[in-house]
Amino acid sequence: MTDSAFQQCINPDCGKAFGIEEIYHSCPQCGGLLDVSYNWNRLAVPKKLNDFEKYWSKRDVPQRLSGVWRFHDLMPFVPLEQCVTTGEGQTLLQNANGVAPFVGVRESSLFLQYEGLNPSGSFKDNGMAGAFTHGKLVGAKQAACASTGNTSASLAMFCAITKLMKAVIFIGSGKIAYGKLSQALDYGAKTVQIEGDFDDAMARVQEVSKQLGIYLVNSVNPFRLEGQKSIMFRVLEQLRWEVPDWIVVPGGNLGNSSAFGKAFLELHQLGLIKKIPRIAIINATGANTLYRLVEQDGLCWNGGRYDKSLVKRFYDEMTAAGRRASTIASAIEINRPVNLSKCLRTLEVMKGVVRDVSEQEILDAKSQVGAGGFGCEPASAASVAGAKRLVAEGVIGRDERVVCVLTGHQLKDPDATVAYHRMDEALYEKYLKKRGVTETPYANRPVTVANHIDAIIDTVKKDGEQR
Repeated sequence: MTDSAFQQCINPDCGKAFGIEEIYHSCPQCGGLLDVSYNWNRLAVPKKLNDFEKYWSKRDVPQRLSGVWRFHDLMPFVPLEQCVTTGEGQTLLQNANGVAPFVGVRESSLFLQYEGLNPSGSFKDNGMAGAFTHGKLVGAKQAACASTGNTSASLAMFCAITKLMKAVIFIGSGKIAYGKLSQALDYGAKTVQIEGDFDDAMARVQEVSKQLGIYLVNSVNPFRLEGQKSIMFRVLEQLRWEVPDWIVVPGGNLGNSSAFGKAFLELHQLGLIKKIPRIAIINATGANTLYRLVEQDGLCWNGGRYDKSLVKRFYDEMTAAGRRASTIASAIEINRPVNLSKCLRTLEVMKGVVRDVSEQEILDAKSQVGAGGFGCEPASAASVAGAKRLVAEGVIGRDERVVCVLTGHQLKDPDATVAYHRMDEALYEKYLKKRGVTETPYANRPVTVANHIDAIIDTVKKDGEQR
């Protein structure tokens, strides 16, 4: 164990520490989740956030070009030169004036953090940079994950580019968008499809990884969450180091929300920010475990001593009823989030709220994000739909500065887009209507016209007049 960085159980009744070089999916003593922790007084910590601007001119250094390792000083579990990068983190915070009226805030108040610009098209590349850096440290030769799509694409890409490990991916039957599956297949990963859903795949991959000594890169891996902290560092960077009022993020396996809470807690403890923003975590109605546990059953972190019996009872009832996660937002189609306890900590630290939104709300929000110039996958749009709901409830004020995280690229799930805009009525009936999407008020429907120049010109003129 080094003096400056170590792994530590988040259970306050345990708190056992382990070396950085050790590989655990959870605390071997009590089963709690692990954090990567630091002795900050033994590290060279920036005195102010704009100190990071000195790295902007060092783009010839791969780790400084990376939008993750540019902030290495805030996650220094290995030396900078040992950090693995594929050029991740070149993402934008867009002032979304075109989407603001839909959400209900003033134009200058809404920002979209677009993680779809990562090399594999989703936020997962931030965390994978952290996981691969640790995997390299411990000499891993194989890496595995359970995935609804984005994790598998990121893992497969990192394996293909770095050649450090070989990828093994577990997916559930029919539970992955083809845009994401195509990436894993194209990048050469071994893909294992099992009978069941993501929760089943997650349980199996942990068992297989433990028995065969395969390095696990799902977000139960604390080093993956270190990389995902950088999303919030880039948000602050692009806001010229000013803290927003709200961060709104989709909630699936709850890795992002867990990482964000840790990022802001550490920044506040280090004196680099004076206030911590609030967070809103948005479930899909068809996969709303966090919403039901927190907002309906009153589950809270309680200093780490949360009511585990409440969680067990909820899961047992879910199993008895045969209730499976089901949502068009496949990236968050998860009923048993592995980072539940860390997320509860985030909700306490960031004074957070949880909401769930319907398929209709998600796809309407997705269409408006697209109309604003940033196409996103359905799960991403849950953040915008959730922000709209919270503004209508009066929880988020019209003048408050809101950052919605868009987790993945539009082309991750093109069927959802084509179906919503009614390009293919059969696809709409099969893909959306059966899920309760009965209206498509923002559809940009294609115009059918005869193959005749006069008819085409007349149609184009009419379209021009409308716009």
